Amino acid sequence: MAIDETDNKILNALLADSRLSYRQLATKTGVSAATTMKRVKKLEKEKIITGYTALLDYEKLGYDIDAIINMKISKGKLFEVEGKIAHHPSVAAVYDVTGDFDSTIIAKFKNRRALDTFLKKIQTYDFVEGTNTILILNTIKDSQIRP
Repeated sequence: MAIDETDNKILNALLADSRLSYRQLATKTGVSAATTMKRVKKLEKEKIITGYTALLDYEKLGYDIDAIINMKISKGKLFEVEGKIAHHPSVAAVYDVTGDFDSTIIAKFKNRRALDTFLKKIQTYDFVEGTNTILILNTIKDSQIRP
């Protein structure tokens, strides 16, 4: 599906505030509410828009530690291990990566003890050969890119 300037305006407006009504979205993008609704439905049908969500301040919710955990996984068991880890409530993202590691996990923890417990748990999983953990000290930017 080709994305035109109107679709880009709609997507950017929704990235800024996913709670906008079709009427508000129409005002921000300069097209009619009917056109906006039609375009949004099309973007949803094509799975370009995959959902709507709230952005949370995890620090205010008590999550004081953000970590990037790189993992070495035995050949042939990557998806099995990643699938198991992806279900953990502290895990925000799991990626297949290139380089010295096979997978990268982005996770949030309330304290050091929770991080330690998580690391010790995943290191006992069959096929996890090793991990390398990086603590995030400051977040300069954390947002979706604008199309």
